[in-house]
Amino acid sequence: MAAYRKPSPERSAVMRAVKSRDTGPEIAVRAMLWAIAPGYRLCRADLPGKPDIAYGRRKLAIFVHGCFWHGHDCPRGARLPKANADYWRAKIARNRARDQSAAATLTAMGWRPLTIYECELKDPAALRARLGAEFA
Repeated sequence: MAAYRKPSPERSAVMRAVKSRDTGPEIAVRAMLWAIAPGYRLCRADLPGKPDIAYGRRKLAIFVHGCFWHGHDCPRGARLPKANADYWRAKIARNRARDQSAAATLTAMGWRPLTIYECELKDPAALRARLGAEFA
């Protein structure tokens, strides 16, 4: 295993700029949901995994994930950085394990976890249909 290299100040600045809430994909999903079923809550810290969007009465927890950060099986998610590859491989594996654990805990609590990846926004009609089916 390669030794850990401290990131450059430029890389650190880029990483600090990555937001954890109110991201572009999250806002796009919220706009779709507002047209289908308004009345959601954002970032429920009292639920496992702190879902991005939650419908309490429907017990529906929605996570909007970036493909890269959560290791999705799409071209963007399957690509790993060449620099510090061991670190990123481990980080993405931890993210995926945390996602699975949160979904299992939510399911045990009687909630329905739903994960939406940013690549799904490339086909808004299909995503809108998928979201609409959750409320039918």
